Amino acid sequence: MSTAMQNEKQGKYRAVQAIAPGKLELAVKPLIDPAAGFVRIKIEACGVCHTDAATVEGAFPINWPRVPGHEVVGVIDKLGEGVKGWSVGNRVGVGYLAGSCGYCVCCRGGDLVNCRNQEYTGVHHDGGYAEVMIAKQSALVSVPDDLSSVGAAPLLCAGLTTFNALRNSPAKAGDLVAVFGIGGLGHLGVQYARHMGFEVAAIARGAEKEDLARKLGAHHYIDSTTADPAEALKALGGAQLILATATSTKSAGAAFKGLREKGQLVVVGVGLEAIEVSDYDLVFGGRSVAGSLTGAPAAGDQTLKFSALAGVSAMIEEMPLERAAEAYAKMMAGEARFRMVLTMLE
Repeated sequence: MSTAMQNEKQGKYRAVQAIAPGKLELAVKPLIDPAAGFVRIKIEACGVCHTDAATVEGAFPINWPRVPGHEVVGVIDKLGEGVKGWSVGNRVGVGYLAGSCGYCVCCRGGDLVNCRNQEYTGVHHDGGYAEVMIAKQSALVSVPDDLSSVGAAPLLCAGLTTFNALRNSPAKAGDLVAVFGIGGLGHLGVQYARHMGFEVAAIARGAEKEDLARKLGAHHYIDSTTADPAEALKALGGAQLILATATSTKSAGAAFKGLREKGQLVVVGVGLEAIEVSDYDLVFGGRSVAGSLTGAPAAGDQTLKFSALAGVSAMIEEMPLERAAEAYAKMMAGEARFRMVLTMLE
């Protein structure tokens, strides 16, 4: 009998939790039943995302211990009272948003992402670095049968973030779209942009990334170490959209001049630097800057469905749950290529 099965039989499960800033430890926790409106999920895979650092490093106010992880895929094994539309055995995902309230001004206006009572998975509630988690029914995403749990996990944050930003942008099929940064977010953004029918320009540092960018679907590659991205985009006619996935927001701001009239810079990679654009470039040509934070569960459904239909997939390195600290350290060091995924199945 596996360790997971023995623990389950004893009413326990394994989890890797943050117990102090920068410190993760493997623990055995008691199995609990879900409250009304919640479900219990037997986790099969969980992605390791840079946003997990907000929990692990204590950037957010955290009640220790806390289990990180918000790219969670598993199977519902118990329903709380009043749960509708979901059944035991359903394969589901949970992303960064832990479930909207349904009654605040944003929710009543249909903006579930910016729910004023929104809590975050792995921050306010234990997340997916575990064999089991409790999740609010309004946070659940349906996982298609033709996506593996490991393959689906990174799409619940990195995938959803880039997919939703692109499909809600002003760009239309045939327009030039630039993806700034070819990393955990960007390597998915290039794929989505290509399959949505855009002319795709990938912008990254170094000539060695060109082959990968083109394999992912980029029509053009701009090496920011040898060319001015703004001038390169202008030479291509100007971008309708720049999707900034890298955390170098200052560099993304410099590329802003490469937008065509009515073009938009959409930021999904959060950095510490300010984005600097001139009033002139904003006013003359009607260009704009916007941010995009992940997506609601319905957008998660569409992300996974589109990914399965189009064959969009993350480049993944798997590690077992007990090596979560190692996977997290590799991700933080920038050595992941491009998404680390923890697996719970023995």
